Amino acid sequence: MRVKPLSDRVLVKPLAKSETTKSGIVIPDTVSKERPEQGEIVAVGPGKVQKDGSIRPIALKVGDRVMFKSYAPTEVKVDGEEMFVLEESDIIALLEE
Repeated sequence: MRVKPLSDRVLVKPLAKSETTKSGIVIPDTVSKERPEQGEIVAVGPGKVQKDGSIRPIALKVGDRVMFKSYAPTEVKVDGEEMFVLEESDIIALLEE
């Protein structure tokens, strides 16, 4: 299935959190797992419609890795895979290596 977000929304595939810490400590399953706050953009909408009717394009592109507010995303399933839909304003950082 192909999903095309509307307006200034993006479709994000959450990045899996590591099951071990940087120092090698294994995180047990009994620890409550929080919703991921990082992901990779899979699709972007055309942009936000301005008051004058013009469209301001989204500053992000497919493949960008981003950090977002933890309670901002709307969870959706696309072909059985969990994804998030976010507004551009809920993305707080672009992750670069």
